[in-house]
Amino acid sequence: MAKQHKLTPKHMEELKEELNYLKTVREKEVAELIKEARSFGDLSENSEYDEAKNEQGKLFSRIAEIEAVLSNYVLIDEQQFDANAVSIGSQVTVKDEKSGKETTYRVVGSQEADPMQGRISEDSPFGKALLGKAAGDKVEVEAPIGLLYYTILDIQKG
Repeated sequence: MAKQHKLTPKHMEELKEELNYLKTVREKEVAELIKEARSFGDLSENSEYDEAKNEQGKLFSRIAEIEAVLSNYVLIDEQQFDANAVSIGSQVTVKDEKSGKETTYRVVGSQEADPMQGRISEDSPFGKALLGKAAGDKVEVEAPIGLLYYTILDIQKG
């Protein structure tokens, strides 16, 4: 059974737009690169051709990835969750108990995760530790460096 991907309506639209761009614009651009590279002659020693074919492989791989996500997803309505508990779509401010540093994260589905932008997956150890918790709750997260302790300061929806 294939994994169901959890998507917000916004992210689903972004994926549809990206897929459309890749199939209509980018595919033609890459085909043109291959055509141009072929005109340079002997394909066995043609680095431009090799590079263009590699780009085509990456393009087809990304198209297949997006199509797989869009063929098996669950649409997440962020408003359906309890406003007082952390859920997908929540913006959560936590305080690191060791350093005292406060950080804000958004809990998202795995397809939208980008830790460098403060978007953590609900499937990550940190995301799992936060889900269902309320403001004031303490959470512990198992990390490679050991247990980390946080206090949830605030939860915002949407």
